[in-house]
Amino acid sequence: MTTTQSLKERWAAFTLENPKTRIRDAAKQLGTSEAELLATQVGETVQRLEGDFRDLLKDVTSLGHVMALTRNDNVVHERKGVYEKVSFNDQTGLVLGPDIDLRLFMSHWHFGFAVDENGRKSLQFFDLDGAAVHKIYLTDKSDVAAYDALVQKYLAADQNSPIVTVAYPEKAALTPDEDINVQEFQAEWLAMEDTHQFFGLLRKHKLDREQGLRFAPKGYAQLISSEQLTQLFETVAERELPIMIFAASAGCIQIHTGPVKKLVVTGPWYNVLDPEFNMHLRLDQVHHIWVTRKPTKDGIVTGLDLFDSEGNNIALIFGKRKPGIPELKEWQDVVGEVASAA
Repeated sequence: MTTTQSLKERWAAFTLENPKTRIRDAAKQLGTSEAELLATQVGETVQRLEGDFRDLLKDVTSLGHVMALTRNDNVVHERKGVYEKVSFNDQTGLVLGPDIDLRLFMSHWHFGFAVDENGRKSLQFFDLDGAAVHKIYLTDKSDVAAYDALVQKYLAADQNSPIVTVAYPEKAALTPDEDINVQEFQAEWLAMEDTHQFFGLLRKHKLDREQGLRFAPKGYAQLISSEQLTQLFETVAERELPIMIFAASAGCIQIHTGPVKKLVVTGPWYNVLDPEFNMHLRLDQVHHIWVTRKPTKDGIVTGLDLFDSEGNNIALIFGKRKPGIPELKEWQDVVGEVASAA
């Protein structure tokens, strides 16, 4: 077993040789987790937090303007704003501000840290396996005194106990393609009245998300290319069309609603670099992009599902809409143009 001290030394050596490598990537290369790597800095730039993280998140409203960051391996989603309307129903929670919009799954929030790296203060939370679920960074508009008070309120009494991570088991086996009742699945797809019913449909038939799309009714799921995805971004930026971009970790879904404007390609990363919203998408890791159409009481809802080569969902993209209101025809037109080109 790697001791904290030896891991700390290995990370120091790694950082000297790879000064620009981010901690998530460094953890992978060192054969550890991001939480364990961060814990090597406790007493220096890092402090352990404890207590009910649901209460802590309610207190984040006192910080004012901050930057919320949620990511997975292939997309980073950064949204600035204020945490508002924070509520919980047992282990699920909501943040429903006009800017910061989150769905929270607290059973995945196991470790918390306050981090002060070169004056950049943040709150960082991790799953049982040591993977990051959500991070909150102060901006130049944040209330630093409120941040300091929050850290003191939730400061762990024992700063030196080891971080013990546990790997999650492999995903449960899916229904083999040949055993799927395709006719029933497609009939239930066409009978949906809300997009959220899709999750129950997948659970009932024991399918993962992409498997479900492969067996969608004709005309309700279609593959497009990464070039067509970037064309869609360029078109919605040009037409100033508000969209919704969802990115998720195991413990948080983060949603941006609004336009995207400044689009920049940096190596393998496709970026949105707007003042209040940044997205960094690892385009070379996007294996499949599906245009999806789901029936609801408000009409068809059109979206894009992005997957990596292992079938993991990277991100979801929709036109701006709210329940009870049909989606924008302009969004349907843009997606239709892309889909017809495919």
